[in-house]
Amino acid sequence: MKILYRTLQLSLILLFVGLFTSCNKAKDETPNADSPKSDATAMLNIRYIDKDSLLHNYNLAKDLSEAMLRTSDNYENIQRQKANEIQKFAAQIENKYKTNGYLSEASFNADQQKLQKMQQDAQAYLANLERNIQNEMIQNNIQLNDSVENFIKAYNKEKGYEIIFDKAACLFIDEKYDITDEIIKGLNERYNKVESK
Repeated sequence: MKILYRTLQLSLILLFVGLFTSCNKAKDETPNADSPKSDATAMLNIRYIDKDSLLHNYNLAKDLSEAMLRTSDNYENIQRQKANEIQKFAAQIENKYKTNGYLSEASFNADQQKLQKMQQDAQAYLANLERNIQNEMIQNNIQLNDSVENFIKAYNKEKGYEIIFDKAACLFIDEKYDITDEIIKGLNERYNKVESK
C-alpha cells in the first residue's frame, strides 16, 4: 500500500512538473504584449485621420462650403421671388374678380391660365436650379475627395504607412496615431500655393 501511495505521489509530482514546464515553455514562446511582434497589427505601421476635423479646417473644404451656402441662399431668394410674383398676381386676380373688373369669363379664364403657367414655369425653373445645385455639390465632393486622396498618396510615399484609416471607421484607436493636423497643414499649404498663382 505504501509503495502504491508513493508511486501515485511521484506520478502527481511528475505530472505537475511536466505541466509547469510546458506552461513556462508556452509562455516563453508567446510574444510579450510590449514586444513589437505581439501580433500582426502591432507590426503594421498605421495612422488615422479625423475626416470631420479635416473638412472643418481644410481651406478648400471651407471655400466649397461657403460657395454652397451662397448658392443655397441664392436658390432660396429666387424661390421667394417666384412665390411673391405668383401670390401678387393671384391677389390681383382675386381683387379684380371681387370688384367686377373682369368684363367677360374669357378674360378671367385667361388670367387663371396665366397664373397656372406662372406656377408651372416657376416649378420647372426651380427644379432645374435644384438639379444644377445637386450637380455642383457632386462636383465639389469629387474635387474635395480627389484633393484629399491625392495629397494622402503623395504624403504617404514619403512616410511609408501601411494603412491610413478614417477615424470614423474605427471603434477605438489611440490618439498617438492621429496625423490629422499634419494632413490639414499639408493640404492647406498646397491649396494656398495653387490659389495664390
